[in-house]
Amino acid sequence: MLPAAQNPLQAPYCRLRSVSLGVLTLGIAACALPHGALAQDLAATVGQPPAESQEATTPQPASSPEDADHIAFEADTIDYDQDAELVSASGNVLLRRDEQSLRADSVAWNRQTGQIVASGNVHLVDQDGNELSTDRVELTDELKTGMMENMLLVMREGGRLAALKGERIANGDVILSQAAYTGCDVVDADGCPRKPSWRVVAKQVIYSDTRKRVRFRNARLELFGAVQIPLLGLTVSTDGHAVSGFLIPDLRSSPSNGVEIRQSYYWKISENRDLTGSLSAYTKAAPMGSIEYRALTDKGAYQITGYATGSNKIPIFGSTSSTTTDSVSAFRGYIFANGKLQLDQNWSVTASIRRSTDRTFLRRYDISRDDRLRSMIDVERIDEKSYFSFAGYATQTLQAGRDQGLIPVAFPVIDYRRRFEDPVLGGKIETQLNTLGIQRTDGQDTQRAFASAQWTLRRITGLGQEVTLTGLMRGDVYHSDENAATSTVIYRGEPGWQTRAIALAAVDVKWPLVGEAFGGTQVLTPRVQLVASPSVRNLEVPNEDSRAIELETSNIFALNRFPGYDRIEDSVRFTYGFDWQFEAPRWRIKTTIGQSVRLSDKPTLLPEGTGLTGKTSDIVGRTEVRYRDFINLTHRFRIDKDSLAVRRNEFDAAIGNTRTYFEIGYTKLNRDISNTIEDLQNREEVRAAGRVAFANYWSLFGSAVVNLTDRKEDPTYGSDGFQPLRTRIGAAYEDDCMQIAITWRRDYEATGDARKGNSFQIRFSLKNIGLR
Repeated sequence: MLPAAQNPLQAPYCRLRSVSLGVLTLGIAACALPHGALAQDLAATVGQPPAESQEATTPQPASSPEDADHIAFEADTIDYDQDAELVSASGNVLLRRDEQSLRADSVAWNRQTGQIVASGNVHLVDQDGNELSTDRVELTDELKTGMMENMLLVMREGGRLAALKGERIANGDVILSQAAYTGCDVVDADGCPRKPSWRVVAKQVIYSDTRKRVRFRNARLELFGAVQIPLLGLTVSTDGHAVSGFLIPDLRSSPSNGVEIRQSYYWKISENRDLTGSLSAYTKAAPMGSIEYRALTDKGAYQITGYATGSNKIPIFGSTSSTTTDSVSAFRGYIFANGKLQLDQNWSVTASIRRSTDRTFLRRYDISRDDRLRSMIDVERIDEKSYFSFAGYATQTLQAGRDQGLIPVAFPVIDYRRRFEDPVLGGKIETQLNTLGIQRTDGQDTQRAFASAQWTLRRITGLGQEVTLTGLMRGDVYHSDENAATSTVIYRGEPGWQTRAIALAAVDVKWPLVGEAFGGTQVLTPRVQLVASPSVRNLEVPNEDSRAIELETSNIFALNRFPGYDRIEDSVRFTYGFDWQFEAPRWRIKTTIGQSVRLSDKPTLLPEGTGLTGKTSDIVGRTEVRYRDFINLTHRFRIDKDSLAVRRNEFDAAIGNTRTYFEIGYTKLNRDISNTIEDLQNREEVRAAGRVAFANYWSLFGSAVVNLTDRKEDPTYGSDGFQPLRTRIGAAYEDDCMQIAITWRRDYEATGDARKGNSFQIRFSLKNIGLR
């Protein structure tokens, strides 16, 4: 929406200054408007009608019954010449027609020709919310502009167009001479004139009211009043809709491709469809083309993006050496498509496709840093009582040491759930049917199906305790083959058909205690939980979805601490802990601590180092401290129950506001787990990012990620204890209508033809020009 223009009479330092059109634009039309431009007040809010005079009179000329589209006419003084059918109005003149309005010092209306001439502080608002201010304008009886002098057009979307004069031609278009356009605000917060960061100056501008377009001829882009760049084929929309045309080019350099210039063209096919085509030219690689197509239908939205080029690539998997420099020329590309269709109130389809021709394409061309690409489709039905999903997933690995044949394809994945009200005890019953099929071209195949029913009853006692009772019964059927292809033994399960029965009962009690403390309010909530389950045949069935287990505050009180369905804790365990929350003006502190005790000390399926092995678990906790929106500190930890060693130490801090801030994060996972468990290895990492704003519009920013894992913590990881992964430093200028950013980035690891080294990027964007 267009920001309201400021009234100079209200500005504390400019309240006595008279504002003329030339002064108000202050450089927008400095090359277009004469020095003798008439003074006029253009400070009223866009779209705000003038105050109606109580003494205004409204003539009632005769009109035919079909003339329902008449103009409402008000003024302080109105003269009507019946012989010439000429209406002359002066003083607070106001004309209204549909959603259009015009006010001026004086208006002459010839009812025979339909011509309206308004002069003196003319202010016209059209049906799209665009605001025209001028000294004198000729109008039709439909309030369409004709001849104009010394005009300023403030568009609803924020653009401003000033011109020396304008003239309507036969087809209805308006030709503007000596014009200037900008997307910047031309007054500051105090209402004083200010010079815009950029403007487009042109000898001629064509304004089409029917097409809602402004076309420039012989245009130049002027930056900071000094740099001028020629512009070809520039078109601007006056109704906020997108316009076909060239976008602002991107400029960058990288060690893999050299200097890159990327030029894009945007094509608005229709109101609900568009296409963007881009061509990138490199000094060290062949050109690359890309296309993005987007559509919005009555059922949903989708987009398709594709990249294509031909260049040399270095294989990083399956070759005799991962550091080989032998490259081969090949077609390379990437496709990404996703969308969602809402078929009716309940049924929907969500789909996504991500595929690359090789493992280094996305990183070399800086499209994505993902190490895997997932494609999926999911058909869902959701209503108040039930949920149904029929889905499938396929993943392409981009990691150097992973065999694609060992990456699973999950299809079909079917899940159905339904809730019922318990007619006996008043609780809730949820039933679930689930099936999963996993196929690998070079690895283990697994099929799973189960049916379950869970009963839950929640009650509040007279003393304020929250008591939740839960009962669960489930039956599983598994089939697997080629189990020996899974390297981790505890994930394999027994081949062939396997069955499993699961029963579980739990009681969970919370007791919130509220009181005042330290000038604020605190809530201390002790919590205890008892979960009982008979022995479960866990290791006899494969483990496909419950591998990366980590004890933390988010799952310490979960009925099953495993992340999936293939593993479930058995025996009897008792979990205890508390939540504490303190709130005071500007401050908030939240803390959670918990630990569990298993009543049976028999060996479990959990590996050493997960925090759950043995009779007593490790101690986990999380603390968050917030001061307004300025400080946010979060700390997560896990302490070994025996040695009190810190097995997990994670710290995140954010200090500052949206303009100037500093963020730092540190993670150390000291699980002490066997190297054969690939999903749970030790890691240590530090992350930092920040931005410092200065001089109103300038800022410096940077970020870094450093791997601190050494060979003792993970001999297979290859880190030496201090390994920068990626650093970035840059500077940016951003005001209300322009953004310029220069970024330096360094990559420290080379993968195939994605080389390590320094990269530079220049980002330049203008509000209302060259952006979709």
